[in-house]
Amino acid sequence: MSKIILVGKAASGKDHLRKILEGKGFKYGVSFTTRPPREGEVEGIDYYFLSEDQFKDLINNDDMFDYVEFNRWFYGTTKKQFYKTHNLFIMTPMAVNRISPIDRKNCFIIYLDISDDIRRKRLKERSDSNDSLERRMKADYEDFKDFKNYDIRITDPNF
Repeated sequence: MSKIILVGKAASGKDHLRKILEGKGFKYGVSFTTRPPREGEVEGIDYYFLSEDQFKDLINNDDMFDYVEFNRWFYGTTKKQFYKTHNLFIMTPMAVNRISPIDRKNCFIIYLDISDDIRRKRLKERSDSNDSLERRMKADYEDFKDFKNYDIRITDPNF
């Protein structure tokens, strides 16, 4: 099954594009996370919210395709989602870079590379009390510093 993978810094429009693609029939692999839900997020639609112990059980049972720890929280995708049931994912650069060459042949990676000014404005509007704007901007700079493993790069914030 071919897959579309969306990659982008915070507030780059990943969820917006995901919803557009879902409307076209793609099946989104909702990530698992241990971070607390933001206001308005819905279990099973935005994320599967787990305790750290539940997430670590998935890791220990070798059920995870990929996972990362970011800002003390875990995020990940299961093997079942990636190989059997879904064809649309949001991933980090680190996760994309860990995709095996064989699996990478079946992936089309879209990098949403939106300007810092636009993202900063969106982050302020989002007002995420679980995280600081400056920490996120700095973390994104580090995560995306040498990222080149994509098939198309979108820079227009009005895509």
